[in-house]
Amino acid sequence: MKKLLIATVIGALSSTLLVTAPSAFAQSTTTPHAKPKAPAPKRLFKRKANPAKEAKVDPVPEGSEKWSCNEGLSFDLKGDMKRDQIVTVHWANKNYNLPRETTTTGADRFHDAATGMDLVVIPTKAMLFSDKDSSRLADECKTAAMVQGSPAPTQSNAINKAQ
Repeated sequence: MKKLLIATVIGALSSTLLVTAPSAFAQSTTTPHAKPKAPAPKRLFKRKANPAKEAKVDPVPEGSEKWSCNEGLSFDLKGDMKRDQIVTVHWANKNYNLPRETTTTGADRFHDAATGMDLVVIPTKAMLFSDKDSSRLADECKTAAMVQGSPAPTQSNAINKAQ
């Protein structure tokens, strides 16, 4: 009887080792000091893709003006740079509200520290920068009127005309 009980226990232990040994081997083949990772929980159902949430595209603001730039780039600007304290720039399917920054050079600068977008406008052109990766996104940007020879619609140009 004792022999039968011992044989049963040994059989149960050996079958358990056969089942768990491959997974134990797989965990020990990583680094010796690494903790084994728990398996990721499996989802019971697949989540449906939400295209509105994943590919959010802001509409171009109504009444905005197109600025054409080098290399076929462009952005849309809504607001009056002569008087508004915040303008909206539509760039890469997204709207950015940029507050006016004071400058000592006479250029109009609109910068949003949260998004890193920076628009600098001088009488001959506009430039769009990104603070996030220190890059110039667009250069030599002009409105249709600027292409014809008019200066940029900046605050400094409005002051100069008034004098």
